[in-house]
Amino acid sequence: MWCPEGLDEVEAELLGPPEELKGKDVLEIGAGAAQCSRWLTAQGARPVALDLSHRQLQHALRIGGSFPLVCADAAVLPFADGSFDLACSAYGALPFVADPRLVLREVRRVLRPGGRFVFSVTHPLRWAFPDEPGPEGLSVSASYFDRTPYVEQDDEGLAVYVEHHRTLGDRVRDVVTSGFRLVDLVEPEWPDWNTSEWGGWSPLRGHLIPGTAIFVCERD
Repeated sequence: MWCPEGLDEVEAELLGPPEELKGKDVLEIGAGAAQCSRWLTAQGARPVALDLSHRQLQHALRIGGSFPLVCADAAVLPFADGSFDLACSAYGALPFVADPRLVLREVRRVLRPGGRFVFSVTHPLRWAFPDEPGPEGLSVSASYFDRTPYVEQDDEGLAVYVEHHRTLGDRVRDVVTSGFRLVDLVEPEWPDWNTSEWGGWSPLRGHLIPGTAIFVCERD
C-alpha cells in the first residue's frame, strides 16, 4: 500500500507487473514493520527490509517473515554497489532526512543499471494547510515555500520527531541531480470507497487537495 488514499501495488504496478517481481532483489527503505517486504515475498521477490529504528524491526521480527531485516541509516547503506534490482519506500526515510539527496545517491549506488526506485511522501502542498481532517484543514495557514522542519520535542527540549519539507520542485531536482531519471509522478486521487479518517487524512480533504506524491525513478 503506497499511501493513505489506498493505492496498492497490485493496482498501480509502479514496481512493474507482479509476474516480473519473481526472483528480483528488492530493498525496502524505511520498512517499519516490513509490510511491503512481506507482500514482495508473496510475489516471489527477494526483499531486504531496512529501517533505522530497532524497535520497528522488532515488530517486523515478531510478525514474521523469511527475509533479512537490517538496522541501518538509509544515507549510508551497508550494501555493495549493484546489489538490488528494485528499491521502494512507502513514507519511509526520505521525509525524515535534511538532505534527501544523500539517500537517493546511496539508493542509486546499490541499484543495478536500469533499476527502479519508487517512493511515496506526503504531497508537498499539504505543508501549507493545517493537519486537520475537517473544514479547518482546508484553509492555507503557512507558506508553501517555508522549508522550516516540523519538530516535536520532549519535556527536556530534545527533538523526538523531525520531518522536513521539500517543495515539489525540490523533490524533482533531488531525484534528477542524484542521477535518476524521473519516469512518473503519481498523485493518487481519493477513491469513493475510502471512508477512513486518520490524522489529517479524510475524504473531505482527499477529494479537494492531493495528499501523497509518488516518485517513480530509474537508474540509467
